[in-house]
Order: sequence, then C-alpha cells, then structure tokens
Amino acid sequence: MDPMVLIRARRRNESIGRIPQARDERGYDPSSRQLLLSFAPFRMSYSLRKLKQRNNNNPMKHLSLLLTAALSLAAASAYAQATKTSPAAGASASPSTPPTIASAIDREISLAEKQVVDAAEAMPEDKFDFSPEKLNLPGSDYKGVRTFGEQLKHVAASNYLIWSPITGEKPPDTVNDGKGPDNMKAKADIMKYVKDSFAFGHKAVATLNSSNLVEPIKSGSGRPTTRLFLATFAAAHCFEHYGQLVQYLRMNGIVPPASRGR
Repeated sequence: MDPMVLIRARRRNESIGRIPQARDERGYDPSSRQLLLSFAPFRMSYSLRKLKQRNNNNPMKHLSLLLTAALSLAAASAYAQATKTSPAAGASASPSTPPTIASAIDREISLAEKQVVDAAEAMPEDKFDFSPEKLNLPGSDYKGVRTFGEQLKHVAASNYLIWSPITGEKPPDTVNDGKGPDNMKAKADIMKYVKDSFAFGHKAVATLNSSNLVEPIKSGSGRPTTRLFLATFAAAHCFEHYGQLVQYLRMNGIVPPASRGR
C-alpha cells in the first residue's frame, strides 16, 4: 500500500476525533511528522517500483513519477526541519523590555553619537586643522569657517550647554561659549572631549519621564523651554554638524564610514 494512504487515513481519523493528537505551538502533529519521515524512503521506493511496471514507451509518465517521489522526500525533510527549529511546545520567549521616554530619546542620541564619533575617527590627525578655506575654490566663500577640529569642539561644547538644564548640572568651564577649549588641538584630546559630552547627554536624558518631560524650565540662555526640546534639539544640532564633517572628509578624499560598503 502507498504509505501516503496510511498518513491520509490517520489524519482523517484524527479529524473526526478517533485518534486525537496533541499539537505543538505551531500546529504540527509530532506523531504525523514522525510517520511521514519514516515512510519517506518507502514512498520513493514505491514510486520507483510503479515506474518499472508502467509502459516503457511513455517517458512523461516516468518523469512525473520520479518528480513525485523526489518531492515527497523533499517535503518530508523540509517539514522536519521546520518543526525541529521551532520552540518547544509550551515554551515562550521572555518579553522584551518595553521602551520608555528616556530610552527612546537616548537611542536618538546614540545614533548621533555614532555618526559624529565615527566621522571624527576617520579623519587623520594632521587634517584636524583643515577647513574648505584652504582649498581656495573659485567662486566659494569659506573664509573664517571652522576647521574640522573646531567643528568637533563646537559639537561637544554645545552638547554640554544644551543638555545641562535638563538636570540643572553645571556644564564644564571648557565650553567657552560653545567653542570648546581654544588650546585643545590634539586629536586624542578632542575625541575625549566629544565622547565625554555624549556621556553627559546620556546621563541627562536618563532622568526624563512623563512627569518632567514638558515641565517648563529655563535654557542655559534663560529662555523658557522644556526638557523634551533640549534633549532632542541637541541631537538635531549634532546631525547638522555631522553633515559638515562629511563634506570635510570627502574634500580630503575620505569616504565617511556610514557610506562605506554601499
């Protein structure tokens, strides 16, 4: 007898309640799976025997039987693999931690941080004093624009100034009205200054919650604002200057890390 007939009979009996079977969480019947797998080789053998009994003058029927046998074996293997990789019945994945106001904004800051830090790392130290003014491009006007290093120091100093009112913590004296330390020139020192400013931001936004998010406060300049605005505006400011850092990199023949491999 064709083994598939046995399997169909088993399923038919189960459907009318004669042989109730437990199923896993994906609806698979483990016993039917085992039965299907055990009969798969016999299904192949059965089809091949039928092939020999058929008229040798009909190659299309031969091909049909071979395909049927091969597909039966392939289906059994795929079915087994699908159930093998599924979680055990009754097991459930631990629920992920739901996002909070603080974690959502912190993620935005992390994205800005990665873009800025990666771009800064990509520029050689001897190019930290580069600005487009040095290119003397015809028709351009880059006179007095910040160098690459000054861009980074401005980002870091602004981070401190913008995020400090969220907690009321005083920014470091090195902010220098948003310019950063004038005497800071080494790449390693500037990189540390930038990274420390983002750490300051992560610490500040960790205090955000539904109660204080839009509570009226004063910005560093004394203007009325909210913690929500300050937390997100600093990230937006970082992205604004990241766009300029990207142009500085490309002017020096350096592909920005975020654009590599595309």
